[in-house]
Amino acid sequence: MIERGKHNLVGVNIHAVDYEAATSRIVDAAKNRTPLGVSALAVHGVMTGVMDNVHRHRLNQLELVVPDGQPVRWALNMIHGTKLKDRVYGPNLMLETCKAAAEEGISIFLFGGKQELLDDLSANLLKKYPDLKIAGVLPSKFRTVSAEEKQEIIETINASGAAITMVGLGCPRQEVWAYEFKGDLKMPVLAVGAAFNFHAGQLAQAPPIMQKYGLEWLFRFTKEPRRLFHRYMVLNPYYVSLVALQKLGLRKFDPQATETPTSEVLYG
Repeated sequence: MIERGKHNLVGVNIHAVDYEAATSRIVDAAKNRTPLGVSALAVHGVMTGVMDNVHRHRLNQLELVVPDGQPVRWALNMIHGTKLKDRVYGPNLMLETCKAAAEEGISIFLFGGKQELLDDLSANLLKKYPDLKIAGVLPSKFRTVSAEEKQEIIETINASGAAITMVGLGCPRQEVWAYEFKGDLKMPVLAVGAAFNFHAGQLAQAPPIMQKYGLEWLFRFTKEPRRLFHRYMVLNPYYVSLVALQKLGLRKFDPQATETPTSEVLYG
């Protein structure tokens, strides 16, 4: 088990952990009914915090933020000497958590996406882990929700008896959701994004060799070039330049230099 603390990466705190350590924290929090905001950040997720002081506050208030992308792992190793041998890929962390939940008799709740996606996702997870208890699912409304609707979501999840909630709303909406809901739910809230689509069989993952060498972005870009152009052609080079500046000591990044949200932003 690897747990080497959290480290400042261009102003966003990332935890140097492996799958075993991350899963252990999630299971422990589930058993103790402790709020635990969890996110797996690739370059795009890190950059959402870099470019928005309010969102950086949210990210840095999550209790467990793992290095989803290889470039994030490489930067942790290069700047902080964490010696991580592997990233903690969000879709795989979701499966590891489901496996542990099945073994421990911990039930989960799936929030986000369309009902059809949740049906396919639930069926595939149960095929893989027959002992997994899926206490409930709730599709997204694909809009912001009111305070009353937030309370209804909280009551629905709590009434289900689930001890872990997994959220698939896409970045950065799912991190906002985890920040805003984790305290009221008093359980681990995992922002896992495209993992829902992958495990439901509705979106293809990059080949393992491309994932290993940090080329997953290229695979996805070839599938959706118009939508992902800014994310990969603009933000990726910007990220590399900021990491270089931090490594060379030419620019300081203060994780405390954030702005606290003045009001809730509620996605549902």
